[in-house]
Amino acid sequence: MRAETAGKLPASTHSERISAFEEHYRSARNLKRLWTTLYGALFLAALVGSILVSDFSITGLLIGLPKAWNYIAGTLPSLSLSNFWADLADWYWGINYWLRLLVETILMGFVGTALGGIVALFLCFPASRNLIDNTAIYFVSRRLLEFFRTVPELVFALIFVFALGLGPFAGVLAIAVHTAGSLGKLFAEVNENIDPRPIEGVRAAGGSWAMIMRLAVVPQALPNYASYGLLRFEINVRGASALGIVGAGGIGQDLYVAIRQFEYTDISAIMLLLIATTAIIDITCETIRHRLIGQDLTTGH
Repeated sequence: MRAETAGKLPASTHSERISAFEEHYRSARNLKRLWTTLYGALFLAALVGSILVSDFSITGLLIGLPKAWNYIAGTLPSLSLSNFWADLADWYWGINYWLRLLVETILMGFVGTALGGIVALFLCFPASRNLIDNTAIYFVSRRLLEFFRTVPELVFALIFVFALGLGPFAGVLAIAVHTAGSLGKLFAEVNENIDPRPIEGVRAAGGSWAMIMRLAVVPQALPNYASYGLLRFEINVRGASALGIVGAGGIGQDLYVAIRQFEYTDISAIMLLLIATTAIIDITCETIRHRLIGQDLTTGH
């Protein structure tokens, strides 16, 4: 019946509808182009401003890069085939001590990630707009997470070293506080992107707020929680190696001593250990992430 009615409409009516549609399409297209142009102009303005403020210079970059390579090359030892093992042993003369410090650094990153992840897990629910109705609680939770992640880890490490003394405990606390802020924001964003239907189902069944979080939110978000947590662990191991500069333990403390005393070959030896450790952690975390989401690394399915 509708098809017959539409077929009987005057040709002028069809033309008006087509014209109205084309006009609406042109308006939407022009508006999109306007916003794209505006965003592009803002990006270029920010880029130019950053170049001016940072005193960026391509000439200076081209001149400075060879000097940076000269410094790196200066840290490498002289290895000869005829005396290779003796030269290698001389290069890694402190391997036993460095490995102990490296394990300490990894444990600092692991414990700091675990503690920070627990705090982030508790704060991410009240920091999610779709899970909390109280504006004051949401505001306080968001600002607290911002404070945790805005203050640099080195600053937290200085505070804890002053309060607790030198050692890895101060580094663990600094990593934990910063991790709580970073993971809390990521977890909250994961919560805000979940399917709302399970939440409505648990609420309709009379579930409390805590039951909704446990039964409707966490099962959906858990794989992303784990993925972000593993990524943060990798970042924290690298971060823990830098906290030794302020006396917070780990291999970074010995690296800082080597840099200050111009022990160039020790610098390259320690840096290679850190690079190899980061690569192993990255491969391990990737394997764990794929297993969590049920993907076979050999087939890609």
